[in-house]
Amino acid sequence: METRCGPVSRSLPQGLAEQARALARGEVSSRELVERSLARIEAAQPTLNAFRRIRAEAALAEADAADRRLAAGERAPLLGVPVAVKDDMDVAGEPTAFGCPGEFPVKAEDGEAARRLRAAGAVIVGKTNTPELGQWPFTEGPAFGDTRNPWNTGHTPGGSSGGTAAAVAAGLVPAALGSDGAGSVRIPAAWTHLVGIKPQRGRISTWPEAEAFNGITGIGPLARTVADAALLLDVTSGSHPGDRHQPPAVSVLPAAEREPRRLRIALSYRTAFTGTPKSLHPEVRSAVAGIAERLAALGHEVLEEDPRYGPVGLTFVPRATAGVREWAARVPDPALLDPRTRSAARLGRLLGGGPLRLARSAEARLHARVGEIFHRFDAVLTPTTATPPPAIGAMASLSGWHTDRTMIGHCPYAWPWNVLGWPGISVPAGFTGDGLPVGAQLLGPANSEPLLVSLAAQLEADQRWYERWPSLAGLGGEALVERRPEAGSVG
Repeated sequence: METRCGPVSRSLPQGLAEQARALARGEVSSRELVERSLARIEAAQPTLNAFRRIRAEAALAEADAADRRLAAGERAPLLGVPVAVKDDMDVAGEPTAFGCPGEFPVKAEDGEAARRLRAAGAVIVGKTNTPELGQWPFTEGPAFGDTRNPWNTGHTPGGSSGGTAAAVAAGLVPAALGSDGAGSVRIPAAWTHLVGIKPQRGRISTWPEAEAFNGITGIGPLARTVADAALLLDVTSGSHPGDRHQPPAVSVLPAAEREPRRLRIALSYRTAFTGTPKSLHPEVRSAVAGIAERLAALGHEVLEEDPRYGPVGLTFVPRATAGVREWAARVPDPALLDPRTRSAARLGRLLGGGPLRLARSAEARLHARVGEIFHRFDAVLTPTTATPPPAIGAMASLSGWHTDRTMIGHCPYAWPWNVLGWPGISVPAGFTGDGLPVGAQLLGPANSEPLLVSLAAQLEADQRWYERWPSLAGLGGEALVERRPEAGSVG
């Protein structure tokens, strides 16, 4: 990538909403913000490898156009603000490789999520890395190499929205879109000290896919603050006429600015049955217990209680593998795919008929069974992951079966909510003694994003997690204020 961007000499706003306000007030230009973002991306790319595609020339042209619109008095929620999207979303003029090797065709049109970003005035500076077809909670692969965690480059930022999380955590962009099919927004949010929202199924359109991966995958924001994540969610929310899932409209940004009522919150460490070994890391458990204590101190009633997950795991595999099979058929050269991807596609062929129909037909019963807890509680608090982020390469050479067993061991808490299609938010829960971030998950019933956002914002005001930056933040631009966590600190 070639840019003519150098380090920016004066202090510029960092957050998504902060940048939008500064642009509207004329305190900064879009070109300045986009140049800084591109400079940071260029400086960080050899270390973090967050981006698959960088739109330097196009982004600068779009920034200049935004500046002309601002000068003419035009306003839009994100007019001139640089953002990024995961490389499973179509952006006109760019290929969508979704983590796969090979030469993919350039897309002629934006997908609906990118279209809505542009309608809000945002400048898309690039597309972030993801593992093949978003299958794994690590972002590594022969097509692009290893994406690394800004808090410790020997560890993964998670996946499958790992490039998105690394870019936001390091301050390369103020916020970005990822997608979540088994925790793929929430897991990397937890492992990079970010807020990640998995919205209600269909809240953000996946068009040109009527639904993604048979309804288990949705698009969601990652940001440093709840308000920034809520803003990005609001501007990208809405249905395309072709969408299979079209939930009722909700506005979540106002909820980030009001305190919730006193809530009953179920604290749960139990996981859904998978038939594979799982163990909650003691430092993760301690961090989540600390979040529960703070919620109680804020006036909420927090009691240990577990959702009744039942056979939710049996319904996930047919939907996921049939989705892998469908997407793998679009790859220019399937022989280049990871053997684990090809194996999953073969399983999807076996499960894509009757088993898939049975899996989908079970959803209503699962809603009733798991949703029973919301007759007695307003929200559920769980760990986002069972462990801190693994080391780079920890799962690279494993077989498909051993990869599945290992990743379930790391990440057993997020995926049931993908089967249900309900919203969840991962918030920072603290750091291990080695300084690795971990997260806690707030889960709700259908269309409960405003309640979850309000609760997360209240917790954020208490914990102020956005004040902590990794040592790799600010690459390519002015230095950011760094406040390194003490060993074992929470919040």
